[in-house]
Amino acid sequence: MARLTAYERRKFRVRNRVKRTGRLRLSVFRSLNHIYAQIIDDEKGETLVAESSLALKLKGNKTEVARQVGRALAEKAIAKGIKQVAFDRGPYKYHGRVKALAEGAREGGLEF
Repeated sequence: MARLTAYERRKFRVRNRVKRTGRLRLSVFRSLNHIYAQIIDDEKGETLVAESSLALKLKGNKTEVARQVGRALAEKAIAKGIKQVAFDRGPYKYHGRVKALAEGAREGGLEF
């Protein structure tokens, strides 16, 4: 078995803790220029709602863009009847763009 990197260990540790809650999972991926978020039903193995800064064609301050992505994701989720999720930050610290996305989703009406 291959040895896991620190990035992979962090990701699996956080993800497994979140999956045990039994809620839908709001997963975040952060690239250099964009941020992506999706709400996943782990029992069915399908993505219910997804949003990204790339799809919204947002420009400007990355932190503010992340907050707008969070709000847009929350609006889509509430339209589908999703209120409660578990926040899966993946291998990233809860800081900066990841934190801004979470705060935007809370402003939009999601609970976690």
